[in-house]
Amino acid sequence: MRGGWEDARRTAGTAARRVARSAAAAGRATIRMGRATVGGTRVAGKAAAGGTLRVGRATRRLTYAQGAGRTGLGRLIELSAAGAAGDALITVALAGTLFFGLPVDEARGQVALYLLITMAPFAVVAPFVGPALDRFRSARRYVMAGTLMARGLLCWSMAAAVVSEDAVTLFPAALGVLVLSKAYNVSRAAIMPSVLPADIGLVTANARVALFTLVSAGIAIPVGAGLAAWLGGEWVLRGTLVLFLVAGVHAVRLPRHVDAPDIEGEEEEEEGHRERRPARWRTLLNVGPAVAEAMRANAAIRLFSGFLLFFMLFVVQDGNLPGGHGKELIIAALAGAAGAGGLAGAAVASWVRNHSPQVTVLITLAVSTVTGLATALLFNLWTAVAVALVAAFAQELGKLSLDAIVQREIGEEVRSSTFGVVEALLQIAWVAGGLAGLIMSLYSRGPAALTVIAVLLGGTLLWSLIKRRRRLAGTKARVAAERAGSRRHPAPDATAEHAADPNATTATELLPRPATRPASDRGDNPGHTKPLTNPHG
Repeated sequence: MRGGWEDARRTAGTAARRVARSAAAAGRATIRMGRATVGGTRVAGKAAAGGTLRVGRATRRLTYAQGAGRTGLGRLIELSAAGAAGDALITVALAGTLFFGLPVDEARGQVALYLLITMAPFAVVAPFVGPALDRFRSARRYVMAGTLMARGLLCWSMAAAVVSEDAVTLFPAALGVLVLSKAYNVSRAAIMPSVLPADIGLVTANARVALFTLVSAGIAIPVGAGLAAWLGGEWVLRGTLVLFLVAGVHAVRLPRHVDAPDIEGEEEEEEGHRERRPARWRTLLNVGPAVAEAMRANAAIRLFSGFLLFFMLFVVQDGNLPGGHGKELIIAALAGAAGAGGLAGAAVASWVRNHSPQVTVLITLAVSTVTGLATALLFNLWTAVAVALVAAFAQELGKLSLDAIVQREIGEEVRSSTFGVVEALLQIAWVAGGLAGLIMSLYSRGPAALTVIAVLLGGTLLWSLIKRRRRLAGTKARVAAERAGSRRHPAPDATAEHAADPNATTATELLPRPATRPASDRGDNPGHTKPLTNPHG
């Protein structure tokens, strides 16, 4: 009996030792597996970090190319891209609360209210934003930083409003973000000649900024949509707060030559006989014929774009667009076409740098008119996608050309005021087009409404062509008359004559006065005359 217990005890001990050795072996294998997993995670993390670093370096090489890093254009591009990403994240975060979560009939009322709210303050704020930015020209970096940080703080308030469904707070905060975004765009456009490298024209520089902002917004939209579905729109807004605050800090690090002296008005300071006159707020009537022509054409294009956005959206929601596809797929196709059109417009803007921006603006208006008529005649899914692409293309290319015209034709002392008027006019035109689209979607299924808007575009184009022809003919006649008078009565020293009679008008004063950077956006100035505010050109 005792021998049996001893055998059993020895057998149990042996089994226990084997189990212990097996457990120890399993533990060592687990440790090795953990070490391998940690090592693999470190390798994967290093690879991801290395890939991100390489992408960042490649992006930095693109933004800082052709002297853009030396003059500050590269940093301005990065700030604009960050701001565009933040605006895209805000749009994604608010999309479900403001529009897409509502029934079609209720959405019409909410969108109409939002459009009216965004239009009314622009008509009031426009006379103040631009002149205020001109008055604080010596602190442009801090003004731009302030617009970015203020947008971040408004994101925090909108996040709280989204949680509590407080429309009273949400709408004014969204409006404030829109106004601050426009104020930043005005400041950015006004300082562009100050950061322009010698090898880059105005249209090209504007196009480079637009390309990076569009790409940044395109990346931010799906990322924001995923985060909104996972965490909620309020957390997307809170994350956008951090983005805007960081961008605001980097805005202060722009080169100091971005800031210019605060001058009430300047009129050829080197000629002592002239008196300074205060800078005036710019309106459509006193910006000059070239700028006014481009503004009218861009306003028509922006009206067309706003009309298409809301008209097509509600036509699809009502099921009146032929095509036989789901509503979500059609909306996605239209949105993709609009995004591709914007990118194509920015890319073509770089290609047309050797062409007149005035002619480019008129061509974009003509293309929009023809496409609108074609869509009205052949109304289906494919023509709707085509007109969405063309409208976005014309809007982007036309706006970049308009910016170059303003930067070339308008003096620095009132440039922000002029851009303030431009932004206000284009915003009002876009809102008017959106409201027209909302109303026409109730009464028309497509062709009739598109015909009306295309005829309106055609009338604007014809009017612009007639006024341009008269203006060019008048300019040629004045130049010819002045040259003929100079040959009959030659003046050996026009400067001396002008000094003797300060009120006399010389031949050169009758000709169009060159801008700060004459003809650089056309690429026909080999010297690339630079503004005095940019010491790195």
